[in-house]
Amino acid sequence: MIEGVVVKECVVHSDDRGLLVEIVRDDEPVFREIRQSTLTLAYPGVIKAFHWHRRQWDVWFFVSGMAQVVMHDLRANSPTAQRTEVLYMGERRPLVVAIPPLVAHGYRVLGADPCVLLYHTTERYDPADPDEERLPYDDPRIGFDWQTKNR
Repeated sequence: MIEGVVVKECVVHSDDRGLLVEIVRDDEPVFREIRQSTLTLAYPGVIKAFHWHRRQWDVWFFVSGMAQVVMHDLRANSPTAQRTEVLYMGERRPLVVAIPPLVAHGYRVLGADPCVLLYHTTERYDPADPDEERLPYDDPRIGFDWQTKNR
């Protein structure tokens, strides 16, 4: 895994009434100070990538749908510099991922249903000084192939 990225398998409590999913607790390594929480919906097949932050941590949880999450370490001095990692997460695989600054990240919606992503950030969004940089989803420096490989 990319240095500093933390992945947590969510605890799911289910019974005949439904289920309860523990997303983030303050005594877990995935926890970061939360300054803002945001919910976004993306339609099937959409790729939302890549972006990264200089100061901000992102903590992601997909409420519904399934996603292919791609992260790429942009930090020159990291032991995992230039490494790319992929996670498959969502309602059928409830994970939380904490993404550190200078790790580019994005996702592709899998399947026929939209994805709903709930994410927490360690910085409030400031339109006058946004801590966000972007790279195209097909940036050759990352070189990620988003196509499904049928086997």
